[in-house]
Amino acid sequence: MIGWIIGGILVVVLIVLVLWFVGIYNRFQSLKNSSQATLGQIRVAMKKRLDMINQLLGSVQSYAKFEKETLEAVTKMRSGVGTAGPGDLNEIEAQSKSILGRLFAVVESYPDLKTVTVVTQLTSSIRSIEDEIGRQRYTFNNISEQYNTMCDTIPSNIVASLGHFSKLEYLTFEEEIEQAPKIAF
Repeated sequence: MIGWIIGGILVVVLIVLVLWFVGIYNRFQSLKNSSQATLGQIRVAMKKRLDMINQLLGSVQSYAKFEKETLEAVTKMRSGVGTAGPGDLNEIEAQSKSILGRLFAVVESYPDLKTVTVVTQLTSSIRSIEDEIGRQRYTFNNISEQYNTMCDTIPSNIVASLGHFSKLEYLTFEEEIEQAPKIAF
């Protein structure tokens, strides 16, 4: 009789441990999927921004002979966004912010260019997308923080180790351009 009780207790403990493991494992998967979905949204927003920068370049080019390399750089960045990981997106973000700063400086240099409807609309749209990217980056980093905390804390770190979950990389976009952009015509 005591053997049955001990056996029953062991079965219950085993079931609880399995359910606990499955619950934590599923939480890791959920956070991982959420991070990938958010990263996808960031990629889409960055592509939209780069498309608008390209359009803004076209509008600005009629007023100033903007460097050919700038257009090529935007095209190259746009093609790389779709497959970029968090580290690559950090680099693309820094490069596109620099180009955007130079473009805004060109717009500021030509008062009549600022009044052109297309330039005004594109500038406004780019700023809106900047806000969207910021929100998505915030969401991605919050998800990454939860995931990474689970990788570091007991007892979920045991499941992380057994499930081969590695920490997620944070998106660390620069908030401001440290130096004023240099414009060469």
